[in-house]
Amino acid sequence: MVDVFEEVEDQIRTERYKTLVLKVLPWAIGAAVIALAAALGYWAWTSNQTKQADKAAEQYVAALETAGKGDQAKAFTALGEVAKSSDKTYAALALLMQGGIRQEEGKTAEAVKLYDAAAAATSEPLITDLARLKSALALLDTAPYKDIEGRLTPLLEEKRPYRLQAREALAFGKLLAGRTAEARTDFSALSNVLGASEGMRQRAQAAMGLIDSGSAAALPAAVKAAIAMPEAPPQVLPPAVSPAPQVQQGPAQ
Repeated sequence: MVDVFEEVEDQIRTERYKTLVLKVLPWAIGAAVIALAAALGYWAWTSNQTKQADKAAEQYVAALETAGKGDQAKAFTALGEVAKSSDKTYAALALLMQGGIRQEEGKTAEAVKLYDAAAAATSEPLITDLARLKSALALLDTAPYKDIEGRLTPLLEEKRPYRLQAREALAFGKLLAGRTAEARTDFSALSNVLGASEGMRQRAQAAMGLIDSGSAAALPAAVKAAIAMPEAPPQVLPPAVSPAPQVQQGPAQ
C-alpha cells in the first residue's frame, strides 16, 4: 500500500494523478474491510447452530455460491429473497452483499441505499456499523464532507467495532475536503494508536508524507475534476459458509 501512495506522490503533478488518487483513497480503506463479509457470514452461521438451520441461511449460502461462480445478476436476485426473510441477521447480510454488487457495478447511489437498508435491518453492531462504514466509503470522493462526517461520527464511539476504520475514513475525508492540518493530526494519531493494524499505520504514515511534501494540496481538486470513479477492484464475496474453516472473530483492520 505504501508503494501505491509513493506512486501517487511521484505522479501527482502529471495528467495521470486524477486516476491514481481515485484509485488509492476510496479503495485503500475499503480493502481493509472487504474481507469482513466472509467472517460475518461465518459468524451468522455459528450463531444459529443452537437451532436448526432455517431457509434464510440456506438461501444466503446458495446466493454466495452463485456469486462466487461469477453470476452476479442471479446472486443479486437470490440475495433479494433473503433480504425479505424474517431472520434479521441474514436479511441485513443479504442487503450488505447486494450493496457490494451494486457498488462494483458503479451504481453508487443504489449501493448506498442498500447499505443504509442493511444498517436499519438489524441491531447487531458488527453488521450495522460495517454497512454505515461502507456507505461512507462509497460516497467519500463525491459527497460533501459534512455528509461523510455525519455517517462516520457515530462509529467513532468507544467499543464500536470499526472505530479505527471510521477514524481512518474520516481522516481521508478531511484530506479530500482540503482540511489538511486536521487530517494530518488524525493520521498522526492513527499511526500510533493501540490496536491499529500494520497496514493502517503504513497508510497513515504515507498520507502524512503526502501532506508534508505539499502534494496533498492537489488532491481535492483532482477528485472534484474527475468525471467518474475508475473501475473498482473485483469484489471479494465470501465463500460458501461452512463450519469447517476456523475464522477469527472481530473487525479486520
